[in-house]
Amino acid sequence: MLLYGQSAGGAAQPSMLSALLPFIIIFVIFYFLIIMPARKKQKKHQALVGGLKGGERVITSGGIYGTVTRVMDDRIEVEVDKNTKLQIAKSSISGVVDQTGTTVKAK
Repeated sequence: MLLYGQSAGGAAQPSMLSALLPFIIIFVIFYFLIIMPARKKQKKHQALVGGLKGGERVITSGGIYGTVTRVMDDRIEVEVDKNTKLQIAKSSISGVVDQTGTTVKAK
């Protein structure tokens, strides 16, 4: 006589580890393919922005070229033309431009 919830063969229940193993593997793959490269890119951009000083030519994420005139805590003042200065957020700096006009360090 079988009671409700019993099986005739007495098959073993899968362990908790074997049930979670596919999720753990997916998370590890997700970490190495997406999270780790994004962190590396973010650290590289922070180092780029942190090392900016006056006189460097930069390009913003909006495509504006200019020369850094002043660096503040949360923003940078960029001179785009004579007597035209813009204050932009540090996060909008896309790269540093060398004298020939090519981007040296990019985001």
